[in-house]
Amino acid sequence: MVNGIINVYKEKGYTSFDVVAKLRGIFKQKKIGHTGTLDPDAEGVLPVCLGKATKVCDLLTDKSKEYEAVLLLGKVTDTQDITGTVLEEKDVKVTEEAVRETVLSFVGDYMQIPPMYSALKVNGKKLCDLAREGKTVERQARPVKILTIDILDVTLPRVRMRVRCSKGTYIRTLCQDIGEKLGCGGCMESLLRTQVSEFLLKDALKIGEIEQLVKECTKELPPEAWSRAHFPFVRSVDSVFLQYQKGVVPEQFSKVLYNGNRIEPEMIRSFEASMQQKPIRIYDEKDHFIGIYEFQQERGNFKPVKVFMEE
Repeated sequence: MVNGIINVYKEKGYTSFDVVAKLRGIFKQKKIGHTGTLDPDAEGVLPVCLGKATKVCDLLTDKSKEYEAVLLLGKVTDTQDITGTVLEEKDVKVTEEAVRETVLSFVGDYMQIPPMYSALKVNGKKLCDLAREGKTVERQARPVKILTIDILDVTLPRVRMRVRCSKGTYIRTLCQDIGEKLGCGGCMESLLRTQVSEFLLKDALKIGEIEQLVKECTKELPPEAWSRAHFPFVRSVDSVFLQYQKGVVPEQFSKVLYNGNRIEPEMIRSFEASMQQKPIRIYDEKDHFIGIYEFQQERGNFKPVKVFMEE
């Protein structure tokens, strides 16, 4: 089984699930998951986790993200983007100065009502499924954070902007809310995700490119013999944790390590007191990544937070 993370460029027309399904076929393994849904018409960075790396999915979903979006003013749709049914159209009589001021007013903390056309669940049902049935349910506003907005171009009725935001932010809803505040309405015309954590657009691979690379990297090798070592474009699981200090546990403590037990400070080679401040990466004597551990003051030792046990 291949364990690692691929920076996928999700193309227009694919759902995030489509990407996972295609990669399952390409890598001949079931254990694959994505790190945060992108709308079918959206493009860009979608980190996909393979094998044991699927334990990282929720951690990457929590990371801040960056998008390039085009806001189309004067049009309101049921999906909050250009693909939906038009509910309202208005003339765009606002000035460029008013647009710039309004767009930038959304930087900071912001209470956002999730759209009906989203994968969020209410009473076990996805909002998008309810919306397709013609139903609308009340949604609670949720706190999100717009870290920065760079206005790249204003050619009314269109505004192109780069947005860095916290997890759970809907750019479609941001576009609609900007249009509403301007009094002319608005919807999202296009969306490109340019970054998720340290995964950048310039490094992202399209499905066709990945398929070709897998063929070139494996040649006649049977799938059961594949591992991450055969695929230079698949990032190791520990690559997303390089901000944490590294600790190595010598062989005499390997039984404690492989059983997933707590690790005492004296079991870590070249232990430093600073390791008690943040999570640390733990490796065995052969430099296999074991997992992320965190110091617990009350017990005086390190508790496993996420165990990967790479072979």
